[in-house]
Amino acid sequence: AQEQRKGSAMSERPELALGFDHVEAWIFDLDNTLYPADCNVFAEIDQRMGAFIAERFNMSIEAAQRLRKTYYYQYGTTLAGLMRLHDVCPHSFLDYVHDIDLSVVAPSPELREALTSLPGRKFIFTNGSRKHAEAITGRLGLAGCFEEIFDIHAADFIPKPDVATYESFIRAHGVAPRAAAMFDDLPQNLKPAHRLGITTVLVASGATEHPEHQALQGWRELPEHIHHAIDALPPFLAEIGARLQDEADRSRVLPLAAQFCLT
Repeated sequence: AQEQRKGSAMSERPELALGFDHVEAWIFDLDNTLYPADCNVFAEIDQRMGAFIAERFNMSIEAAQRLRKTYYYQYGTTLAGLMRLHDVCPHSFLDYVHDIDLSVVAPSPELREALTSLPGRKFIFTNGSRKHAEAITGRLGLAGCFEEIFDIHAADFIPKPDVATYESFIRAHGVAPRAAAMFDDLPQNLKPAHRLGITTVLVASGATEHPEHQALQGWRELPEHIHHAIDALPPFLAEIGARLQDEADRSRVLPLAAQFCLT
């Protein structure tokens, strides 16, 4: 059985437990990854999506929510289905559904400190909008922690897990996949990353009604496309940062020791 401790890796493959010394680019999903899933922000977003669809097509909320789920599973996101089948303006949709109360998202000085401790570049890679990402990072206290936000607009409205979007992100920011690590709360979003050679980390920081989150409860081992699974992001990143700093310190000390031995 997998041991689940706060911030601990739940990998069944111990040789991968802290294999991040190669990482030059750190790629983070936004919702349910940078903040705990049990904040349940997406429940608010789901309600707003249902209300948008109900108003747009003059249908009941119940029918709208069924249509929302149908489009999500068929096209990857509700927005993708609405754009493809109904020519819905993505900007209007995103502005509407992200107009939510974010008071449940608390500042995380621990996450800011952990991110700052990591060497290399940091990105947000989200199916949401830049405006929403900036609002979330503002609540968390993470302003200035990320080099860039690659949002659904930058992806030309092609959502994760379409591999073309990962390739667009890689090209846009000159990221070497085998020198990158990606953190996401949805296993399906880590499959293309794994195929491209990116180190993958599943952030399972709380259960929601999302079927993929529910499915995690029955896992006994990690699938091949997930190198690590964790239940809290800040302490895990802090541990990585501390270990990488120790390694860097040792690498500076050893040449000095060798020099003294030769004199």
